[in-house]
Amino acid sequence: MTSEATKTPANRRNFLKVAGLAGAGAIAMPQVSRAQTVTWKFQSTWPTKDIFHEFAGDFAKRVNDMSGGRLKMDVLAAGAVVPAFQMQDAVAAGILDGGHGVSAYWYGKNKAFSLFGTPPALGWDATNFLGWMNHGGGYDLYNDLVQNQLKLNLVGFFSGPMPCQPLGWFKKELKTADDFKGLKYRTVGLAADLMREMGAAVTILAGGEIVPALERGVIDGAEFNNPSSDSILGFQDVAKVYMLQSYHQAAESFELLFNKTKFDALSPELKAIVKYAGESASSDMNWKALDRYSKDLEGLRAKGVNVVATPEAILKAQLAAWDKVLEKLGAENAFFKKVVDSQKAWVKRTVSYERLNEPSRDLAFDHFFKT
Repeated sequence: MTSEATKTPANRRNFLKVAGLAGAGAIAMPQVSRAQTVTWKFQSTWPTKDIFHEFAGDFAKRVNDMSGGRLKMDVLAAGAVVPAFQMQDAVAAGILDGGHGVSAYWYGKNKAFSLFGTPPALGWDATNFLGWMNHGGGYDLYNDLVQNQLKLNLVGFFSGPMPCQPLGWFKKELKTADDFKGLKYRTVGLAADLMREMGAAVTILAGGEIVPALERGVIDGAEFNNPSSDSILGFQDVAKVYMLQSYHQAAESFELLFNKTKFDALSPELKAIVKYAGESASSDMNWKALDRYSKDLEGLRAKGVNVVATPEAILKAQLAAWDKVLEKLGAENAFFKKVVDSQKAWVKRTVSYERLNEPSRDLAFDHFFKT
C-alpha cells in the first residue's frame, strides 16, 4: 500500500483536489430539516382502554416515526387535560396542541359540523365520505366553516372510515318505529335530531358516561360505535340486546385537530408528515377494525348477548326522519344546505357507479358460506 508520505507531489495534489470536491459535494447535498424537537400534547376524546384511543396512538406513532422524533405527539386520554367535549376549545386556545375525536362533538357550535363526521345516510359508506372530503370539495367546505365562518384557530384532517354503527344496546328488542316514542336514548350529532324526529328523548353523553347511565335507568338505550369499543365500555354487563344496522350514523370518520398557529409554524416537511400520517393511519385503522370488531362481536355472542339486525321498518322510518331533519335544518342554515347539496351530488354520481360496477356481495357470500 502506498502511504501519504510516499505520494508524488502531483499525486498528492490530485488527492487533495478529489478530497476537496468530495467535501464540497457533502456540503451541497440536500439537507433534511433538523430543527429542534417539538413535543405536542395530543389528547383524544376517548377513554384509555377504548380502541379509538389506540387508533389515536397509531396515528401519533406514524408522525413520531416519520419525523424522526423532530415532531413528537404525546398522546393523552380523554380528561387528562380537559373533558372530551371541551377538546376542540382547548386545541383552538393552545391549551392542547392537537386532538383526536369526531366533528359531531362540536355540533353545538354549528349543526353543519356533524355533516363532516356523521353525515346523512345517503347510501354511501365512510370510505366514500372520505372520497368526498378529499376529491368532492369536502375540505373546502370544512375549512370555510372552521376558519371563515366560525373563525376558529384550528386545522383539521379526516382519517379512519368507520363501519356503519349499530343501532345500539337495549334491555328489550325494538320491533317497530313506534318503540322509539318516549325512549330515553343516547346518541350525538345529527343523530340526536334524527332520533328526536322519531320520538325519542335524546341525551348526549360522552363515551365513559353511557354505561353508568344505562345501568341506573337514566337512559333506556344507547349507541356508541362498534363491538370492540362497546365491549370495553361494558355495555354487555347492563344490557343483553345488541341491535346492528342503522341509518343514524352510517358514514362516520375521525377528525384530527391541530392548533392552527402551531401547525402553521411547522416546516413544510412536517406539515406533510402530519397530513400523510393521517392518510396512512386511515387505511390501517380500516384493516384493524375489520379484524378486531368481528372477533369482539363473536366474543359478545359467547357472553350471552342477543345480536339482532334492526328491522327494516325501523330503517325505513329512519330514512323518512332524515328527510324531515335535512329539510328543516337546510331551511334554517344556508351553509348546512350547501354542504348537503354537495354531498348528494357526490353520492349520486359515485354510488351510481359503485352499484353498477360491483356485483352483489351477498350473492357471493351466500354461495360459499350460507348453510
